[in-house]
Amino acid sequence: MKWIVGLGNPGPAYEKTRHNVGFMMLDELAERHRITFTPSKYKALIGEGMIGNTKVALIKPMTFMNLSGEAVRAYMDYYKVAVENLIVVYDDLDTKIGKIRLRYQGSAGGHNGIKSIIQHTGTQTFDRIRMGISRPEPGFAVVDYVLSAFPKKEKNLLSDMIVQACEAAEFSTTHTFEQTMAKFNG
Repeated sequence: MKWIVGLGNPGPAYEKTRHNVGFMMLDELAERHRITFTPSKYKALIGEGMIGNTKVALIKPMTFMNLSGEAVRAYMDYYKVAVENLIVVYDDLDTKIGKIRLRYQGSAGGHNGIKSIIQHTGTQTFDRIRMGISRPEPGFAVVDYVLSAFPKKEKNLLSDMIVQACEAAEFSTTHTFEQTMAKFNG
């Protein structure tokens, strides 16, 4: 079984913000494969289903971004799932809007959600789909930027990026992550 964690913040106030692209991607993936999210006792919304012949769990932590690792650890412990089957999808300031970058290890790079997951899993080695949100203009505080909505001029880039991230996740269910990186990091 693969388990895909999309990072974001719960609640309608954050729904369309840059920090929530992980949730947006999971929503699209769930729609494509008719997977429904339900609340769980693991501080997350969970949707279980199939992508092709592979069983998947789509997980949206409801702990707020900075505590994402709590939900990841709770799910790992209860279901006894291996971190080797985990993919984390999240926003990345250092990747241009509309682009995705795949990695299988590395530091948090200043991302508090990833920092929390590293802290709670005890490893920096897990598969990641980073979704580009670009850096803010000089003088725009990063915290305000990531909690702002995408402007109209970026909507098509956002849509295309979500589709591309879904395709990468789908491809990874039947291929190694190295093969997935080779195909989608282009």
